[in-house]
Amino acid sequence: MKKGFLIDMDGVIYGNDTLIPGADKFIAELQKKKIPFLFMTNNSQRTPLDTVNKVAKMGIKIKEENVYTSAMATAFFLSFMQPNGSAYVLGEGGLITSLAQNGYNLVNHNPDFVVVGEGRNFTLEMVNNAVDMILSGSKFIATNLDPSPKKKGWSNLGIKAIVKMIEEATGKKAFSVGKPSPVMMRAARKYLGLEASETIIIGDTMDTDILGGVQLGYTTILTLSGVSTKENLIDYAFKPDLIINSVADIELEKVLALK
Repeated sequence: MKKGFLIDMDGVIYGNDTLIPGADKFIAELQKKKIPFLFMTNNSQRTPLDTVNKVAKMGIKIKEENVYTSAMATAFFLSFMQPNGSAYVLGEGGLITSLAQNGYNLVNHNPDFVVVGEGRNFTLEMVNNAVDMILSGSKFIATNLDPSPKKKGWSNLGIKAIVKMIEEATGKKAFSVGKPSPVMMRAARKYLGLEASETIIIGDTMDTDILGGVQLGYTTILTLSGVSTKENLIDYAFKPDLIINSVADIELEKVLALK
């Protein structure tokens, strides 16, 4: 049976823009053995090319086809729900590009959907416009619900904070496409051409990658090089198939034989 990997990035491949030791060798081994993989990120601001360039600086050479973002998943989902629809976007870069590539019109009046993604340039006026549009009947979509890091000096709010503000103002709950939503988890797997039983997901967060993988029957690997610790695993009713300190500890043949 063929196998393939969905790989989270921050906390798995790098941390604070610094390569996690051994991550480059792990990716090189996948490439050498022609094992399919995707870097799967909830960040909707970056395009796949942005990610290619980012990891290239760390010594990892990949192609755009090795990247799947929540922006891509959101655009795919909306084009399925309403082909050639319209959207008012609070977001930048990758999200705008993905929506346009999927035939969506970006408008300032009467959109089918209001879509919130990462960004630093939208204003309170834009948020107010979004509120009015949702109250007038536009559907509310979030590319993900990642929380703010709650660190002093952090210059970019997590999407969850923006979404909660709009939800409170409208009384409408956003539909989130990104991890751990089955929408993105399934879309990424299909993008690789794999079945659920053939899919292995590696992540550092129990609430996103591991939860999503467990829900869809993927093989799950938790790395302790990012957010999660062994001590907080007791807080969860589910568990990963394998726990490692970092991807440098992966014995590929043994992992491919799991399940």
